[in-house]
Amino acid sequence: QVQLIESGGGLVRAGDSLRLSCAASGRTFVPNTMAWFRWGSGKEREFVAAIGWNEYTYYADSVKSRFTISRDNAKNTVDLQMDNLELDDTAIYYCAVHEGGLYYLISSYSVWGRGTRVTVSS
Repeated sequence: QVQLIESGGGLVRAGDSLRLSCAASGRTFVPNTMAWFRWGSGKEREFVAAIGWNEYTYYADSVKSRFTISRDNAKNTVDLQMDNLELDDTAIYYCAVHEGGLYYLISSYSVWGRGTRVTVSS
């Protein structure tokens, strides 16, 4: 059974850092692009960052220069280093496996984790 488990969320202050991790089990995702999305209260789920099997990365404009996505293919994990967190970064963060289509579209992803909550306070 394919499973993604996110961890690392928490309550932090604006300007702090957090590192999220996503562990995949059930099968290897080495050929697939992996991504992080987030869902804030009162907002639609939005793309955050993605990383290809060759480690080419893509970022939403809102997190570019603050967030860094990385992957460890041997461990089947994808991390999201979040620096200089802002109030608007408050959301539940989900990792997902890309199966085809544009990397920033939710519909391009077929397997999702249950999410980890990040709360940024002032």
